[in-house]
Amino acid sequence: MNETASSSERYRQGMTTRRAVLGDAHVDRAAASATEFDHPFQELITEAAWGHVWSRPGLTKRERSIVTIALLAALGQDDEVAMHVRATANTGASREDICEALLHVAIYAGVPAANHAIKIAKQAFEQMDAEQAA
Repeated sequence: MNETASSSERYRQGMTTRRAVLGDAHVDRAAASATEFDHPFQELITEAAWGHVWSRPGLTKRERSIVTIALLAALGQDDEVAMHVRATANTGASREDICEALLHVAIYAGVPAANHAIKIAKQAFEQMDAEQAA
């Protein structure tokens, strides 16, 4: 296959979805900081996660956002939790949605995981509020 990921339709769809969810500024920062070493990884997540999974019609971006935050919290992926909480500004997931998702995390993945994710979400919301007030 001679086609590079960055010229595939799946990659283009992924980039559109990635920008819609995470915002242009985040995606531009990720692209600007990519090196020869991690460029293949950036193509992979754009094509697979954003172009294949996040672009599917079965769930809304709001629903995918809720599921993603719960999974990342359960796995202890702190930076990713914060990033996806900030992305709720673009996905339509509410703070109540995130609270409910993290209650599920507490029961199914453990109270410490949920407690830590709640701390991260509160910090992200505070940052979002401060940016909005400025």
